[in-house]
Amino acid sequence: MGTLGGFLGLRFCFQLRSRRFRHKTNIKHALRLSAPDLEIHNADDVTNGFALGSAILPGMPREKSAKPRITLIGAGNLAGALATSLHQAGIVIEQIVARAAGASLQRAKRLAVEVNASATLLGRDLSRINIDADVVWFCVPDGAIADVAKSLATAIDWTGKVALHSSGALTNAELAVLRKHGAVVGSAHPLMTFVRGSKPVLAGVPFAIEGDRKAVQVARAIVKSLGADPYSIRAKDKAAYHAWSTFASPLFTALLATSEQVALCAGVKRSATRRRMLPILKQTLANYEALGAAGAFSGPIVRADAGTVKQHLTALRDVPLAQQVYVALARAALAYLPSKNRKMVERALKSAQRGGSRG
Repeated sequence: MGTLGGFLGLRFCFQLRSRRFRHKTNIKHALRLSAPDLEIHNADDVTNGFALGSAILPGMPREKSAKPRITLIGAGNLAGALATSLHQAGIVIEQIVARAAGASLQRAKRLAVEVNASATLLGRDLSRINIDADVVWFCVPDGAIADVAKSLATAIDWTGKVALHSSGALTNAELAVLRKHGAVVGSAHPLMTFVRGSKPVLAGVPFAIEGDRKAVQVARAIVKSLGADPYSIRAKDKAAYHAWSTFASPLFTALLATSEQVALCAGVKRSATRRRMLPILKQTLANYEALGAAGAFSGPIVRADAGTVKQHLTALRDVPLAQQVYVALARAALAYLPSKNRKMVERALKSAQRGGSRG
């Protein structure tokens, strides 16, 4: 018995319907303290059943429960990273559901092979769709969430299921139609970037979660099992939250692209711009991590070197969009970061802007 010694005095009480035992390694048992003896079907029952932070699904006893089975709707960049992390955490993924044939279905098939799942095509005929998982996670574009949910509302039995989506800006209201059919609904958004050719590890990544109480409870347990960091967000704050995440990655990337354009004006070859920028970018992020924004801030604005700021803006007249970005960021720096003489720098910004741009 070895590691089972500490569990003596517990009894496994299998509460769920028989359909939940389709996968022999996917234990769907609810655990409850009861009789003084211990009944075990196999060792996996013990390790899975006593997993810390395991999800408590609707209708299951609150004391203990096994990890839920998950179906992912969508096979894009986010779904790929999520599926890989879930699989590595020992969570069973039953299906990867593609919304269309062609490239989408091929991605779903490749991903399904990686995580020991089946690939399913949503298609037009929903009479053949069969989703038996405990949790259905929608990993589709924001504009498609409500439509896909509506199409599945009457196609499967939602009683007792948890429906989640991963939109950063939208709330659980996108899945409201499924609540009417018996599901509990919520959203769980990872503060991470997902692009083709890169599959980030989700351990340590913050997940903003909101929705029905039981959906939030299950989502938090799943996220914890990934080694990620779940936290609660109010539905009314999601738009601002997503704007924040957009500053942190997509608009930061836009700033890098703008920087590359300025490098060209400085005579740097296009092929060398990224390589030459990487050392200062990496050190800036390291400084930000260690010292915060104020401690990481350097350059002419913190020194109140108005003359240099004027020179910069004059040089940027040939790249008017970059000049506008410079002014906007410089004003943000004056508002949020330390500077020895804000008024002097502000005058320099106004003076350069009055000079106009070429083109």
